[in-house]
Amino acid sequence: MTVQESRLDLERRRRLGMVEAVWGEHKSVDQIVAILQAMQIAGELGLVTRVDAEKASAIQERCPAVQVHGQAACLTLGEIPATGQAAQVAVLSGGTSDRRVSEEASLALRVHGVATVSFLDVGVAGLHRLLDVLPDLTSMSVLIACAGMEGALPTVLAGLVPQPVIGVPVSVGYGVSSGGRAALDGMLASCAPGLSVVNIDNGYGAAMAALRILKGVAFQD
Repeated sequence: MTVQESRLDLERRRRLGMVEAVWGEHKSVDQIVAILQAMQIAGELGLVTRVDAEKASAIQERCPAVQVHGQAACLTLGEIPATGQAAQVAVLSGGTSDRRVSEEASLALRVHGVATVSFLDVGVAGLHRLLDVLPDLTSMSVLIACAGMEGALPTVLAGLVPQPVIGVPVSVGYGVSSGGRAALDGMLASCAPGLSVVNIDNGYGAAMAALRILKGVAFQD
């Protein structure tokens, strides 16, 4: 795949107000380096998701300006804008095993200049942990909740707070969890009205849903 064949969407920021994200898991080092260099030449911030440590190291050797975000399994090339404001989005995770996905969501918002605050390990297996942080969520405009196993966190959260809640099923759990399918099905079948759900492990997609909500509110104002 050459850069021409990849057909970069360099108009996405103008059209949608979003940076194009590059899926890195199934691309080679050569492909990712070429794409990032093309984005740099175009003056666009590069964001690559789903990059393991070995591939990230190889890419950074070829392109030393690349920044590796290990906990998010992402790469960026270019200056991440300063947020200059209080956090607007809270990113919650049921357990520390969900962290890669929650960090991907946080990073995807930060590259758009949106400040986030993270609440890790607030899953419903110890409900008091979630209840303890509820007062800290009142000032947030949007909540992203990442959870594996049965995926109950977004449902419980959406039944307790008035803000938009975006559920992210995570591929964590034993046996019948089926790589996040049980969490996805549980969130889709949620009885909490208005809960939105993205695909399994799709932290970036949840971040872009939150960004659309924020832009919609700003437009109305």
